Amino acid sequence: MIQKLRSLLTKRDKQFLFGLFLFSIVISLIETIGISIIMPFMAVATDFNIIHNNEYYIQIYTFFDFNSDVDFVVAFGIILIFFYIFRSIINLFYFYMLNKFTQNRYYLLAYRLFESYMGLPYQEFIARNSSTMTKSIITEAATLTGLISSILFMMSEVFIVIFIYAMMLYVNYKITFLLTIVLALNALLMIKTISKKIKKAGVIREKLQRRFYEIINRSFGNFKLIKLQSNDKDILKDFGEVSYTYAQSNITSSTLQQIPRLFLEAIGFSIVIFIVTYLVWKYDGDVSHVLSTITMFVLALYRLMPSANRIMTSYNRILFSHRSLDIIHHDLMYDIENFGDEKISFKQEIIIKNLNFEYEDDKAVLININLIIKKGSSIAFTGESGSGKSTLVDLIIGLYKPKIGYIIADKNKIDDSNIKSWRSKVGYIPQSVYLFDGTVGKNIAFGCEYNKFKIDDCLKKAKMYKFLNTKEGQDTLVGEGGVMLSGGQKQRIAIARALYLDPEILVLDEATSALDDDTEKEIMDEIYEISADKTLIIIAHRLSTLDRCDRIYRLEDGNIITIL
Repeated sequence: MIQKLRSLLTKRDKQFLFGLFLFSIVISLIETIGISIIMPFMAVATDFNIIHNNEYYIQIYTFFDFNSDVDFVVAFGIILIFFYIFRSIINLFYFYMLNKFTQNRYYLLAYRLFESYMGLPYQEFIARNSSTMTKSIITEAATLTGLISSILFMMSEVFIVIFIYAMMLYVNYKITFLLTIVLALNALLMIKTISKKIKKAGVIREKLQRRFYEIINRSFGNFKLIKLQSNDKDILKDFGEVSYTYAQSNITSSTLQQIPRLFLEAIGFSIVIFIVTYLVWKYDGDVSHVLSTITMFVLALYRLMPSANRIMTSYNRILFSHRSLDIIHHDLMYDIENFGDEKISFKQEIIIKNLNFEYEDDKAVLININLIIKKGSSIAFTGESGSGKSTLVDLIIGLYKPKIGYIIADKNKIDDSNIKSWRSKVGYIPQSVYLFDGTVGKNIAFGCEYNKFKIDDCLKKAKMYKFLNTKEGQDTLVGEGGVMLSGGQKQRIAIARALYLDPEILVLDEATSALDDDTEKEIMDEIYEISADKTLIIIAHRLSTLDRCDRIYRLEDGNIITIL
């Protein structure tokens, strides 16, 4: 666990942690002084003779020239008051620094997870569950932050326990040993029983949260279908079972985490009460000579028990949250795409030579593809589903890497050094257009600098400008998924988005297959018109939309078998 945490922390984080480590030692010393200083104060307050019999007290008494023993005790008390105020302030500052460190880790962990997912190769990204990635960013990062916080709290409390324990040994080792044996046996019992159950509950928590996100995502994503099928009862039943079991897991964990605290307190204070009762019985009620020792032990235990409780609670929280560390460490170990900034030109042609590709070993998707695409031409790929046409286009535009063979643009091989430049030349219009809940303008400029005049120009080319002027123009809301627009309007927004960066290559991935014949013909005519100075690559099933293409290639089982 420690090794995984270290791999997630930066050098600056480790330096900050070392500073907190030193700070925790100072805090522990202050806490120990705060307990131990009560004993001499109580002794002096109950017996003024101690002032004159103790060499240290008499030196202080003489140096400050106190007028009376009462003045000495009053000054002693005032100093203690200011000390405890200082103790509170420095403890508050320490906890602020702890919380600042741990909460800032959430921001960094969530950012690094998002960066890691966004940097995944396209082939790896589509193989992953989006709800699981969402859960990791939102929930697991926050849970891991709690785990780090628990470790830091444990670190600070351990030193407090060590120093107070050392002081108790110095004052009376017999009573301290008795307390140690009883509390150690209790702690061992808690670890062997309660902690194991909490760890198991933590594993259940992670699994149920994953199902939580999956049910929510698939239900919201298929809301229309659910309404039509009227099967929301089954979905609600699934969600209810998951949420109930999740709640039971949290109830179990929260309840179990309270047991060590309550048990430790009961045992610890019972021992002190037993010792006081024994001393009263032994000395026949006259315990004045051991009153300061008893007071010190009561205060020490009063401060020690919360620290011991926090250590046990933090330990159990670490066990409950340990799956978050495993998940985040695993997801941050992915190799993200790291491409160069070398420029590549496209003035003449794209050459595809001896191209082979497979998603799984020995299951070829494309076999020995050889093809030339001239600059400014319009070509189409057709074929049955699974024939490899979409995969071929994804290879051409740089989303996948060939297993064998290569793709050349103007005599330059497309590779990791120039693929960023190559991808920037592509405008992509998918079959299923996703529009986020925002304005038309923001959806078109998605991920790029917002340019109002450029957006208007793209809307005019996509034949959406006049329609939007009857509403709110660029500020027209589209709704989540574009639910406030028709299918044809969504496709026109997608066209405007693809044109926004003035691409050299325009790709249509069955972009009109879901539209009616008239709308499809109208949009295709517009696409041919706006792509007159671009290289157009179309994936389609119906040949009726491809009558103006220069070349039509048919794929079957990963091979180009027909050229029209």
